[in-house]
Amino acid sequence: MSYITIDDSKCKSCYLCIDVCPKNLIKKSTHTGKTGECIVEFSDSNNQCIACKQCAMVCPDIAITNVYKE
Repeated sequence: MSYITIDDSKCKSCYLCIDVCPKNLIKKSTHTGKTGECIVEFSDSNNQCIACKQCAMVCPDIAITNVYKE
């Protein structure tokens, strides 16, 4: 099982991570961040994350800090 950790306090709602996730596992949440926009959330109920790290590499604010593959 693979997963990522998103730091809500750093997310500025640019949604670049949503665009690059090959499995579409990152989505807009209903919670707002420091910009007043909806931040992102990781949802992988079917264990589809491949830990490709694309989301972490594209994040300009380093809000995605941990990508784990177990």
